[in-house]
Amino acid sequence: MAEISSGSANGNHTGVAVNIKDDDDLNQQQLSDDASGCGFLTIPFIQKIIAEALGTYFLIFAGCAAVVVNADKDKVVTLPGISIVWGLVVMVMVYSVGHISGAHFNPAVTIAFATCKRFPWKQVPAYIAAQVLAATLASGTLRLLFKGRHDHFAGTLPTGSDVQSLVVEFIITFYLMFVISGVATDNRAIGELAGLAVGATILLNVMFAGPISGASMNPARSLGPAIVSSNYRGLWIYMLGPTAGAIAGAWVYNIIRFTDKPLREITKSASFLRSSTRSASK
Repeated sequence: MAEISSGSANGNHTGVAVNIKDDDDLNQQQLSDDASGCGFLTIPFIQKIIAEALGTYFLIFAGCAAVVVNADKDKVVTLPGISIVWGLVVMVMVYSVGHISGAHFNPAVTIAFATCKRFPWKQVPAYIAAQVLAATLASGTLRLLFKGRHDHFAGTLPTGSDVQSLVVEFIITFYLMFVISGVATDNRAIGELAGLAVGATILLNVMFAGPISGASMNPARSLGPAIVSSNYRGLWIYMLGPTAGAIAGAWVYNIIRFTDKPLREITKSASFLRSSTRSASK
């Protein structure tokens, strides 16, 4: 499991300022956690779930609020504005709680990490439950704030054919997960900039795919508003497309991440920021 954290650690949708640990360290830590029972139904694990839920809540609230306000106020936010909101809120939440929960905020990302053995399967149900609950609560909050004629569906719906939206969701989530895997799990990446990279990827995806599929990339983002509004049309697209895309993106990056360099050499060159810090201290 790769952990992303603000200022020192981990990577998203899925925490940024990524503190990347090598696989041996992660495996040893996981074995220790399993042996002691730590990390599951303990205070540290509960803290992770709370952080994941809070991060997902604010992510969905801010992003969907931009959609609702844009519809309610004569397109005042505009598509570029909505894209910026989604990108920025992901970035700030990754830096805020990434070092605690890993900042997935997305069931597809959680599942993808688990399939690559970078996240324990036993924690997947709890993470997904927290993400879906938080997305539903955020959507419910917006429903209470914008009642009557101001009530606008903040979920995602295909504007063209179902197949078109399914393919678009697969591609953009593949793209997102590929970036996450690169900046959040690879020692050679500039981990401190992971939040910025992930947020920028989401901004770009929403900009061009929003008018087509809604640019969900996140089953919880689509499921929360659907539950609150009882509008399940096309929901299967946003369950299948992002999940399959995230798994494919994670595995494709794993295929190209191979290197014959020693781990110590990779770690030394993992971040130009850390290199600059060492140079300045000499």
